[in-house]
Amino acid sequence: MRDTTDLDQDMMQALARLAVRVGLNLQPEQELVMTAPTSALPLARAITAEAYRAGAKLVTPVFSDAEIARARYIHGQDAAFDHAPGWLYDGMAQAYDAGAARLALVGEDPFLLSDQDSAQVGRANRANATAYRPALSHIAEFRINWSIIACPTLAWAARIFPDLPAAEALARLAASVASTARLDQDDPVSAWASHNAGLARRCAMLNAARFDTLHFTGAGTDLRVGLAEGHFWQGGATQARNGVICNPNIPTEEVFTTPHAARVDGVVRATKPLSHHGTLIEGIEMRFEGGRAVSATATRGQDVLSQMIGTDEGAARLGEVALVPHSSPVSQCGHLFYNTLFDENAASHIAMGQCYASCLEGDDLSPDAIAARGGNSSLIHVDWMIGDGRTNVDGLRTGADPVPLMRAGEWMI
Repeated sequence: MRDTTDLDQDMMQALARLAVRVGLNLQPEQELVMTAPTSALPLARAITAEAYRAGAKLVTPVFSDAEIARARYIHGQDAAFDHAPGWLYDGMAQAYDAGAARLALVGEDPFLLSDQDSAQVGRANRANATAYRPALSHIAEFRINWSIIACPTLAWAARIFPDLPAAEALARLAASVASTARLDQDDPVSAWASHNAGLARRCAMLNAARFDTLHFTGAGTDLRVGLAEGHFWQGGATQARNGVICNPNIPTEEVFTTPHAARVDGVVRATKPLSHHGTLIEGIEMRFEGGRAVSATATRGQDVLSQMIGTDEGAARLGEVALVPHSSPVSQCGHLFYNTLFDENAASHIAMGQCYASCLEGDDLSPDAIAARGGNSSLIHVDWMIGDGRTNVDGLRTGADPVPLMRAGEWMI
């Protein structure tokens, strides 16, 4: 199936340049491990060429395919869903140990497995997460330069704009991807430099303030999120521990940090649906006590939500809190993307599961040291959106008056 060949080739080249030069900041003689759906093959080819022009030593692509993925659930044996290709993930971890960069292309059908057995999907995801953990640690601890970027595809566009003809739906999705990636600017690379500088200023102000808690209020939300000891805020371009400054997410509008796994209390309600492994979860509401979600309900996708937060002990606790203005370019697109890379950049959000150790002061912290600071550990890291035009956020410090950070979803600082 031709999925992206009707996209403007200039856009493909611009996305490829952005991925290599801004997302990864790929270094001469550096290897690159790239994962992508087969529907994004044209972009993967353009990125490969751009990477070699940037001096890459070797680009190794790893492709997934929608029909092959579905075939497992249609024809596979039940016992096999607890198995994952550990040898593949071990190889990735070895590549990262040797200094390779990591790029993920997304754009597959977000509801590819929505009609399959959710329990089998959950088991397969758990097996993959367990096998992938040694490789994921390089990303969670920011040891390497890595990035995620999207490729508009027909299958993805059809989910977002089901009432439009295929070509028109793809064109609309491509326009949204282009605007959120700042490809509509005269010089996208310079535009990203300016945007990154703005996010850096925001992080600097938050780091200087040293809040110990954030208080979110809004429609159905009254939540206090304690922050980990020695936390600091990140956003936009960030220096990985290998010394390379990269943009992990394109697009990105967030500043984020690590919550304290035992200091989250109150009620929070989702402001947007969550697309999770092929299922749309709507109407999420959770109540936290002592850092743990003691109740979690959804008006749609309850089984998948329950499986998700029951993955392990840390899956019902927070690993990230992020602030995003309601006026972000992603929000202004006016539609859901059914892809967390985009939807999390339309609204302030929290993530269940694994924390980012890179948001804790100190180098090469041990798991025990991370836990002692309040950092959470889990096989999952799932972002869901809790902000909109009604959201207020205050920064709290012991013995001090609350500091308004956001009002009606917009920055006050």
